[in-house]
Amino acid sequence: MVGIGWWATTNHIPTVQSCPDAEVAAICDLNADRLRVVGEKFSIAGRYTDLGEMLAREALDGVMVSTPHVAHTAPAIAALEADCHVLVEKPMATTAADGRAIAAAAKKAGREVLVPCSLNFTDFSAKAASMVRAGRIGTVRHAVCQMGSALDDLFAGEPMLETADHLFRPPASTWADPAKAGGYGWGQMSHSLAWLCYVADIRFESIFCMDGKSKTGVDLYDAAVGRAINGATVSLSGSATVPKHVGMHVDVRIYGTEGCLFFDTERARLELRRLDGGDETVALTQEQTTYDGALPVRKFVALCSGRPIVNGADGENGARVAEALDALYRSARSGRLEQTGG
Repeated sequence: MVGIGWWATTNHIPTVQSCPDAEVAAICDLNADRLRVVGEKFSIAGRYTDLGEMLAREALDGVMVSTPHVAHTAPAIAALEADCHVLVEKPMATTAADGRAIAAAAKKAGREVLVPCSLNFTDFSAKAASMVRAGRIGTVRHAVCQMGSALDDLFAGEPMLETADHLFRPPASTWADPAKAGGYGWGQMSHSLAWLCYVADIRFESIFCMDGKSKTGVDLYDAAVGRAINGATVSLSGSATVPKHVGMHVDVRIYGTEGCLFFDTERARLELRRLDGGDETVALTQEQTTYDGALPVRKFVALCSGRPIVNGADGENGARVAEALDALYRSARSGRLEQTGG
């Protein structure tokens, strides 16, 4: 584990330690006091402030990178070059160039990168992707991708309400600082974009965005339009001010030349609608569409154990998301349509 703050200690370490075929062999963080506290709490013997030393001394199958958003690239590439599979927190990278560098390093090393966008690892999302790849909606021509989260406190630099009893709390320096990739796009729309790019198999060519800011200057709201490299048009939307008792929701609609695919977590629906009437509904429950942070970690454990998995958020997916968000933020600053480089 590299970077042992809030999410690593709340989700990653406990999930791995609950798996019978996995062990957290070592933790790495720049803060020696944090290493001591976390090492003692979770009984982890290997404790390092230097990543290179950890990679050299420990026999690791996988490395999980949970550093701040802007510090994902170097440890991810170093771990891949050390022949490890890598789970790197979303957003995988905060520039298009860094996203492509991580994806290229994984390909060169013959290792997998997994970005823990939970929805991408569900069986129903794999089913949705297979529908699109089998041509059930024809050629993708348009998509609507909307997401909302109950995180106005987090992106305003205030303590996140539901983390009051956690060992550590999400730092404002990661989530609410515009100079360090804070904001709703990087922090949350990386999830909805990952699902769209996976299921619709699209890569963005250009994006135009307008946003609304929190008191710290990061985006609470995003309204964007984009064009994919196959010519498809996309409408993107995000909001951080959902009531806490409602929580996160994702609504994606993908339109093709032969039909459309509707996915909605709030109503727990996944529906294929075809022009010829050959519709299909995938039965879902509310529990299945609820965010499960442990799911991708369990998938990563399986990957590191040599068991086959469907990696719905791999390095290529992470790079496509980074390209899109990089262009989205550049457009919000410039007021112009921005190319992704895709």
